[in-house]
Amino acid sequence: MDLGMTGLRVLVTAGAAGIGRSIVEAFAEEGARVFTCDVDATGLATLPEGVGHQVTDVADRAQVASLFDSAIAALGGLDVLVNNAGIAGPTGAVEEIHPEDWDRCIEVCLTSQFNCARLAVPHLRKSGNASIVNLSSAAGKFGFGFRSPYAAAKWGVIGFTRSLAIELGEAGIRVNAILPGLVAGDRQRRVLEAKAQQRGIGFAEMERIAFSYTSIKDYVTPRQLADQILFLCSRRGATISGQAISVDGDTRMLT
Repeated sequence: MDLGMTGLRVLVTAGAAGIGRSIVEAFAEEGARVFTCDVDATGLATLPEGVGHQVTDVADRAQVASLFDSAIAALGGLDVLVNNAGIAGPTGAVEEIHPEDWDRCIEVCLTSQFNCARLAVPHLRKSGNASIVNLSSAAGKFGFGFRSPYAAAKWGVIGFTRSLAIELGEAGIRVNAILPGLVAGDRQRRVLEAKAQQRGIGFAEMERIAFSYTSIKDYVTPRQLADQILFLCSRRGATISGQAISVDGDTRMLT
């Protein structure tokens, strides 16, 4: 399917590895012009040729301002912002969580999306095919015991997304959230390992419990998430906005 994305100007946060890298590569394969950032300079250096990049902590507003200066200069404008940056945050009972860990999780998973959106919108208003896609999580619609900072941030992402969709619709800017479930990769494995340790069980048992609450007993791949995002940002997704779209194998609960 030709999504007609040649020349689309795209900024993806946290694109050096994992989900973000798959999003960057998918857009580039479709002929889009892509700029990305990450805190991982080594990972950025291995991105495909032609993908612009800059080391950036998206929780730092001064660094985000510098990122946008570089991205807009390189791309000549902006059609798509993908707010992908996020961290797993701490695992533990609420009384055990250090306030600094809470703050950092909220800053990276939620506040960073505000930091980027506020600078992106003036440029997106000039686009004829403008989209913002915010990465939330299945944790954004279910409670997630012992992962309260992460769940709180991801619920916040959905509220932010729906509010922006209302606010920006008349400007022709559509805004959606993606809610991944259990995603294949090192970060998901570390989360399950931490949950297993917290419960005093083995990894395999923790994985079995996690999949007992999904209809499809398999991990979501980063590329599946990227494909959904590409569709939303193409003209085929022109009337899809304000949605929190689950890509999670029909997850019914997180544990």
